[in-house]
Amino acid sequence: MTEQKKGIQSGAVPEKASPPDRIRDRWSWTNPLVWTERMLTALERGVRGGQWYSLMDKVDDLRTLTSAFEQVRGNKGAAGVDHQTVEMFEERVDAEVEKLANELRDGRYRPKALRRAWIPKPGSSGERPLGIPTVRDRVVQTALKMVLEPIYEREFAEQSYGFRPQRGCKDALRRVDVLLKEGHVHVVDADLKSYFDTIPHEALMERVEAKVSDGAVLALVERFLDAEVMDGLKSWTPEAGSPQGAVISPLLSNIYLDSLDQQMKAEGFEMVRYADDFVVLCRSAEEATRALERIRQWTEQSGLTLHPTKTRVVDASQEGGGFDFLGYHFERGYRWPRKKSLQKLKDAVRAKTRRTNGNSLRVIVSMLNGTLRGWFEYFKHSHGTFRDLDSWIRMRLRSILRKRHHRKGRGRGLDHHRWPNAYFAQVGLVSLDASRRALRQSRAG
Repeated sequence: MTEQKKGIQSGAVPEKASPPDRIRDRWSWTNPLVWTERMLTALERGVRGGQWYSLMDKVDDLRTLTSAFEQVRGNKGAAGVDHQTVEMFEERVDAEVEKLANELRDGRYRPKALRRAWIPKPGSSGERPLGIPTVRDRVVQTALKMVLEPIYEREFAEQSYGFRPQRGCKDALRRVDVLLKEGHVHVVDADLKSYFDTIPHEALMERVEAKVSDGAVLALVERFLDAEVMDGLKSWTPEAGSPQGAVISPLLSNIYLDSLDQQMKAEGFEMVRYADDFVVLCRSAEEATRALERIRQWTEQSGLTLHPTKTRVVDASQEGGGFDFLGYHFERGYRWPRKKSLQKLKDAVRAKTRRTNGNSLRVIVSMLNGTLRGWFEYFKHSHGTFRDLDSWIRMRLRSILRKRHHRKGRGRGLDHHRWPNAYFAQVGLVSLDASRRALRQSRAG
């Protein structure tokens, strides 16, 4: 097979190329079944014209599809419109994977409709739509993502953190913290209105085609974008958007927003983006105003809309001038969980501490601890809040104990003597405040 057929336009590895082991280290997150040493070398040095050809044979490879199913199985997830569960697919995985491979090679593969599901928005009475693909479609999307992601990841901007390998929320938060400490306190707090539902398909495909020229792969991406949506008895074909819940959607959303990342970087603006949630941190109000104007121009040209009331410029050094980002509120050099984050935690605690809960206190505490440990791990760098939350959680538990002693109302007053704080420590309740103090002591040590 020639190099052009393999998707590598130019020939040999350059004389001063990095050793293969160093290249593999840098791309350790890629699937070695797809991204061989030769492919990774071509990825690093760049291919002729910047476009990759003949990638479909890597998507429809039995090994790629089998590896993709392993990821799908690990992520679990609900059944799609065909009611096939991950377990059902696994029972005959060899036959299912071979069927998918043959359909992809013959051009007969067509995604099934997405099952529309609605999930609560944290801290809100509203709901957010999800599009749930079938298991077989999740497998194909995962295989497609394995092949495409490194091609685009190679040139994604540094200030993008969402749904990228070896990056996450905490990296984005650390960057925001550094910039604020350096004096970038004038902040563009931007919000793209219904971003995932409004991405223009034609413009998105142009961005995909900028680096990939394999017609079969491009057709596959288009089929996923055009997949029918079923919501109960209703069904329709979307004219825009990349549905949240689809495996390939985060990558496509990053591909579309990358031109904004690159423009802001080229103009010297300090933007921090996580998926469609981003802020621009500036040293002056004038700079922030210019940044917002550039963002407005880009969104208009790109067929997107900034939320008219949620997009604003704030001075984070002033009281009441803070901003929310990735669950935190930043203001006056401090950060703490935003209101919706606190509300989400309290809703979870309430669900596990109803007074009618029939479990023993130790079982209830055990159920609570998983929630509290996870919440603390994310918000452990907050200022304040922990002691008040501990007090509120113990009040919920005292209320349960009051009811079991045939008393009405909340746990307070003399209940603090009947069941002191030490009592809950003895049954193993995690203390957020104690966890925070222990963290500080370990750092000091």
